[in-house]
Amino acid sequence: MRASVVAPFGNDRRIFEAILYRYRVGIRWRDLPRDRFGPWQPVWKRHRRYARDGTWDRVLAQILAEADAAGRVDWNVCRRDDHSCSSARDEHDQA
Repeated sequence: MRASVVAPFGNDRRIFEAILYRYRVGIRWRDLPRDRFGPWQPVWKRHRRYARDGTWDRVLAQILAEADAAGRVDWNVCRRDDHSCSSARDEHDQA
């Protein structure tokens, strides 16, 4: 039986910045600048692992908690797909 070997993570900051860069710019994983972030495969694998194990959910929850504590979140407004809604109902809807 062959033992599975888990390679240690490389430069965590570089990988994290590569993931953010990919979403900010809107490119495919394969199009990440190799000279800046190295090969795309470790970046994609780390992103996939974080998505599966709930790391991204915990990061988002922490960011939201800190922003809320600092008063930077308006829970009366939500945004989704370039449409916005308010907690106050539109006059036309109050029939």
